[in-house]
Amino acid sequence: MKIEKNRLLYKFKLLFSGHSLREWDLISPIAIVILLIFGVCAIYSSQSYRGGVQWKAQIGWAILGAVLYVGAARIDYGIFLRYAHWFYFISVALLLCLWSPLGMRHFGALRWVKVGKLVIQPSEPAKLGFLVMMAAMMARSEITNLTNSIGKILKFLLVFCVPMLLVFLQPDLGSALTFPPMLFAMLYVANLSQKFFIYAISCALILLSIVVFDIFSYRLFLDRHGLDIANGTGLYEKHSILPLKDYQRNRIISFVAPGVVDPGGIGVSWNLRQSLIAVGTGGAFGKGFNNGTQAKLGYLPKSVASNDFVFSVLAEERGFAGSAVALLAYLVLIFNGLRIAALSRDRFGTYLAVGISVLFLTHVCINVGMTLGLMPITGIPLPFLSYGGSFLLICCFLQGMIQSIYRFHMSYE
Repeated sequence: MKIEKNRLLYKFKLLFSGHSLREWDLISPIAIVILLIFGVCAIYSSQSYRGGVQWKAQIGWAILGAVLYVGAARIDYGIFLRYAHWFYFISVALLLCLWSPLGMRHFGALRWVKVGKLVIQPSEPAKLGFLVMMAAMMARSEITNLTNSIGKILKFLLVFCVPMLLVFLQPDLGSALTFPPMLFAMLYVANLSQKFFIYAISCALILLSIVVFDIFSYRLFLDRHGLDIANGTGLYEKHSILPLKDYQRNRIISFVAPGVVDPGGIGVSWNLRQSLIAVGTGGAFGKGFNNGTQAKLGYLPKSVASNDFVFSVLAEERGFAGSAVALLAYLVLIFNGLRIAALSRDRFGTYLAVGISVLFLTHVCINVGMTLGLMPITGIPLPFLSYGGSFLLICCFLQGMIQSIYRFHMSYE
């Protein structure tokens, strides 16, 4: 009995000690700390005019996130391979809870689960569950050419479609768009035949054509009934085959032709125009900490200034120089993740690190592109900068997993 107890204690120590590997990669933590400081300052500035306290909550979430980061980093990432299916099923169950009495609707979207005072956004754990499950399945599968791997690819697509569809139906188009890049990046690293990617791109172009036709039909519908975007929102979606909401169509139209649908800039393109003003007036070195005006004066709405458009607040106060430092920190974080993926001791670690890095890259590209008018506006936050507990905690945990891959990259089972 004593010998068995000692064995369990030894295994526990191995699990959290990283064997003899005590070296930590310091590149990613430094980049994360820089981004967190920028984020707290931008959140404070976006709310200082009305005495907001979200910046205090963000510090609390950051401290808890640091605990999660260290915890994930000290655990041998191999345990995630063993229990990958549990991560996936729990994340899907959380998504399904949205359509239960626990689901909480806000601004017409069903994106939060409330248990007592605890509010969770299930789309964030869903990304974690999908990443772990997909990396585990691919690590256990031999992927060769498209013909011999078709059965495995269909399984991958099933695991991919379930969480993505549930996220899309909330509706949360921004978060749903983060799933395909993760899948294709991992499949690309697995050296899947190029035919698959040719077929996938062809299907994507066909889907894009259908969406364009749907948007065109939406405009014809409004013109036919003598309606504009402000008065016609919510009418066309009842007749359309595509599961898009009219406000999502409005965002796409305002991105393509803002001067046509909203010439005065006071409708669907308001947030984008105020964001561009904030970025443009920041100049080379910005207006200084807490000296930005777009969020303070309410031009950049308080509902988006601290989360989806936090980069606009940062650019106005820190200017081009500060924005460049933040983007450089993201670049370092992402490329360091890819470097660690190459160091991984096994395929699971490689797929996991690549998927996490591509997820962060997708968030940065969509969010920053959105604030600069380079992409349609979607509700997708910026890692470590945007306000939000669930998102920040998941980001810290994901980066902790990459740290674990680095710490254990020399050990073999």
